[in-house]
Amino acid sequence: MDNKVVLIILAILLPPLAAFLKTKDIVQTIITVVLWCLGGIPGMAYALWLVLK
Repeated sequence: MDNKVVLIILAILLPPLAAFLKTKDIVQTIITVVLWCLGGIPGMAYALWLVLK
């Protein structure tokens, strides 16, 4: 449970890091980086979706 809370906080502050720590998949991390560069909110939403699914 505590790990999930940390991942949620990271998904808000540093979405690519949260995506990588959750999935360990470079493709998902690259998608998160691209979305984060296009605007903070899309990257944050995608990282939160990855963490919460």
